Amino acid sequence: MNHKTLMIVSVLTIAGVMFIYSRRPQPIEVEAYTLTEGEVRTSVANTRVGTIKACRRAYLAPATGGQVASLLVKEGDKVKQGQVLLEVWNQDLKAQVGLQKAQIAAHRASAEQACQLAGGAEREAARMSKLQKRDHVVSEEQVDKSVTGGKSQRAACRAALQNIAVAEAQLAVADAAVQRTLVKAPFDGTVAEVNAELGEFVTPSPPGIPTLPPIDLLDVSCLTVSAPIDEVDAASIKTGMSACVSLDAFPDKRCSGIVTRIAPYVLEKEKQARTVEVEVTLRDPKDLAELLPGYSADIEVLLTSKEKALRLPAEAILENHRVLLIDEDNVLHEQGFQAGLSNWSFTEVVSGLKAGDRVVLSVGKEGVAVGATVRFKP
Repeated sequence: MNHKTLMIVSVLTIAGVMFIYSRRPQPIEVEAYTLTEGEVRTSVANTRVGTIKACRRAYLAPATGGQVASLLVKEGDKVKQGQVLLEVWNQDLKAQVGLQKAQIAAHRASAEQACQLAGGAEREAARMSKLQKRDHVVSEEQVDKSVTGGKSQRAACRAALQNIAVAEAQLAVADAAVQRTLVKAPFDGTVAEVNAELGEFVTPSPPGIPTLPPIDLLDVSCLTVSAPIDEVDAASIKTGMSACVSLDAFPDKRCSGIVTRIAPYVLEKEKQARTVEVEVTLRDPKDLAELLPGYSADIEVLLTSKEKALRLPAEAILENHRVLLIDEDNVLHEQGFQAGLSNWSFTEVVSGLKAGDRVVLSVGKEGVAVGATVRFKP
């Protein structure tokens, strides 16, 4: 074979190799994850959005309807328990109170008079009895009349004292009628809304017909997050468990929460999954900063956790606890594993994989399948 022929054969060989190489599948660029140890938490979260609530809230209205005579607070005011917030016109009722007080004073004067007369009559009867026994100066009939008169006067004294008690009871009734026209704070709190004006007519809500309350009072000294948990998940929640709260209005989670209440019944609403209302209370004052009742919030209740667990990210896991394992030649193989604790982010690997193994994160990318060759995305 001459030199020219060798050159032609070499060129054809190189061209063939390049053609074969060009037809060979190129490695697929993927994201990979190397198995390491880390914390894995098992938790449950609400199925629908929850709400920040004040620990106490009262919609206040007078017990009796009438015209607003005094409006003593405005929105945002801090009030103390027992403080009068609103007063309905009640001059007629206050006049009744004054009348009852005057009657009590009159009854006391009458009682004093009656009791003084009773004392005098009793002393007179005692003297008559001594005279009759010692000197027989007076007759037995006179003594009898004197004793009877003393007893009668004493009875009149007791009746006068009872009249005072009756008048005091009537005063209590009149004062209670006045109190029904007052709206007082049942606890220390903040006035959230005032839905009444001076001179306006207000009435209590009729039974079964909610109306706008004249005053909405909140106790924001503590806040709770109330959220619905699916009935299946709620069975594993206990009061005292730790919980985190997430809010759309703020970027950071607040994890000083504790489960303080689990509703003793299941909510049954049409076209919705059945849920149990769970309340979480934030204990760290820093976590309460800037929060307002009414904010939407989500809760995540921690059931159990493990600090050092071999774990896989959720996006690397296929159905039936399988992953795409990358071997030393960067070829993909399917590998099953036994799962332990799990949450939305990570799943614990009990067996089937070991620390340092590399798995594919880009499991949904086109061409990523068993037998494919991959290269790692920087």
